[in-house]
Amino acid sequence: MAHILVAGRMHQAGVELLKSASGITFKLIDEISLESYAPHVGEADAILLRTQPLTAGIVAKAPRLRIVSRHGVGYDAVDVKALNARSIPLAIVGDVNSRAVAEHTLMLMLSAARSTVAHDHAARGGHWNIRNAFETTELDGKHLLLLGLGRIGRRVAQLAQAFGMRVSAHDPFVTAETMASLNVAHVARIHDALPSADYVSLHVPLSPDGPVIGQAELALMKPSAIIINAARGGLIDETALDAALRQGRLAAAGLDVLVDEPPSSAHPLLINPKVTISPHSAGLTAECAARMAIASVQNILDFFAGRLSPSLIVNAAEITVNP
Repeated sequence: MAHILVAGRMHQAGVELLKSASGITFKLIDEISLESYAPHVGEADAILLRTQPLTAGIVAKAPRLRIVSRHGVGYDAVDVKALNARSIPLAIVGDVNSRAVAEHTLMLMLSAARSTVAHDHAARGGHWNIRNAFETTELDGKHLLLLGLGRIGRRVAQLAQAFGMRVSAHDPFVTAETMASLNVAHVARIHDALPSADYVSLHVPLSPDGPVIGQAELALMKPSAIIINAARGGLIDETALDAALRQGRLAAAGLDVLVDEPPSSAHPLLINPKVTISPHSAGLTAECAARMAIASVQNILDFFAGRLSPSLIVNAAEITVNP
């Protein structure tokens, strides 16, 4: 009988699926931290992992481990090499969160453009005349540059076009012809498009070369431009971003992710009035949380039944999968 360790609270829909499954036992750990689930890995045949790290040291302490299922699509915090060494598959949930993340991206764009947080505070404090500063801007007619045109990027493009935006994108894995079919202009070099972009939104994985948007890239952008990151912390140089915003070289930023989460209370971006921040919640709508919980549990059940799709195993090419 396989024992599943659920490392971090998930939607009740996933718990109900576990309860209804036969031939398994499971343990639920509410807290989402490495320290909370690490003492229990020795008993686990499968780990369902939220956002916390899975290190080589943890893998070494899990002799029975046969599969890891991510409650999401990213796996930057997982030591895939350690899994490969033991032919342990790492499964992801597929396309269950693109709609939620895309909507959140548009929310951050609108919030930054319309100074929602500042206006909320002002209105509650009786400073009604803030409206007469005429500092907010619109999306209609503006140029949106997408860095990455995968499932989320494409959905963002559709939503942005509904707002009347002109959309361009840089993605080395998507052809100019495919972009044209989506009414998206192809950008070969990021630096060529940054000077004309009114909004820049990131939808790419982390790069081993460091931030995709650093001091040099920020220097190319308009002082009126707004940057959005609902993908991964570390894609933007946070120190350079804070400086650009405070010095008036960039208008605003909307961030759902940071390098360190949760950040220190002294983090400069937390007290930067030009930043709208959400707590890495873009994909955590009630509907999306249910879809991710069900999909991540189902991946484990399918693995033990010998029917897990190879398309959901990110390290399929490096291992031999044996349920």
